[in-house]
Amino acid sequence: MVIQEDLPPLFDKYSTQLEILGLDVSQLEGATLYQNAITRFQIPQERLGVPTLIVGDFVLVGSLEIPEQFPGLIEYYLSQGGVDWPDIPGLAETLPTLEPEQLADPTANSSAPLPPTDEPGSPLETPASNSGNPASIPEPGLVLSDEHDISWQEKFARDLAGNTLSVFVLLGMLAALVWVAFYFTRVDDIPLTMDASWLIPLLCLFGLVVAGYLAYVETAQVSAVCGPVGDCNTVQQSEYARLFGILPIGVLGVAGYVMIVVAWLGIRFGRNGIENLGALALLGMTLAGTLFSVYLTFLEPFVIGATCAWCLTSAILMTVLMLLSLEPGKKACLGYVKGQRK
Repeated sequence: MVIQEDLPPLFDKYSTQLEILGLDVSQLEGATLYQNAITRFQIPQERLGVPTLIVGDFVLVGSLEIPEQFPGLIEYYLSQGGVDWPDIPGLAETLPTLEPEQLADPTANSSAPLPPTDEPGSPLETPASNSGNPASIPEPGLVLSDEHDISWQEKFARDLAGNTLSVFVLLGMLAALVWVAFYFTRVDDIPLTMDASWLIPLLCLFGLVVAGYLAYVETAQVSAVCGPVGDCNTVQQSEYARLFGILPIGVLGVAGYVMIVVAWLGIRFGRNGIENLGALALLGMTLAGTLFSVYLTFLEPFVIGATCAWCLTSAILMTVLMLLSLEPGKKACLGYVKGQRK
């Protein structure tokens, strides 16, 4: 978003007055310069990731700080007569190695895939050339690949282990939805083998922890602890991390789990039909949550190209909650139908 939506208007406005050096942190030279930048500017751990934009002594991190603060920095430094490249050890030695065609052709190496982006912190900007050398482009600005030209297979391969896991989770959720349809269309009731309703508040407690952490990551714009599988920061910094571009998905998840607990309390302690309403609400919310989780889980491997283990955990919890709400939900439906017939 930063590269394709926020920066181009600035290049159009300032033309050759604006020059950005792109570093590919997935390559050795880019990663080395990034590490040097971390040391030189004392970038804290919670702000590490990409995209990071360093202007003079200012370090801007993520898709909120850069578009909000970078235009003001441009005006400030232009009023001061300009600003040189940041004082990053090794950067001055790298600049002379750039080929003349890299400086003149903004489409050079445009087929190079981008590393996972859009989490707080990496040097300057995320794009780069295949060789690992940064590329300084007078106009229009950056050497980078066009995300719109990347196939879903290439996106899937970016996080192969995590995306493969998300596909298995997706298939499991689809199978659970098929079972729900089968369960409700059977004439004979299929009771659960044990009273598992006590699991609902317990699973919601785990869900609140997961959703609460995601809400914190999304609202505070900090790096998430991702674990050995997946690239949750890329997911959390994507456009799909906010509903309608406004409401963080984690916040929506917290509200959803709280409402599920309220519905469960209605089943356990409600009287005079409240328990039936609670059962219907419980089934409706968990079904809607599972369907929404199916949508989000599909986006991760095939659209975003990265998987969030926290998101998969929440998706699994919501699916299990849906299965646990089946029996009380069906009984409530049957009771409502019988009441209507009477």
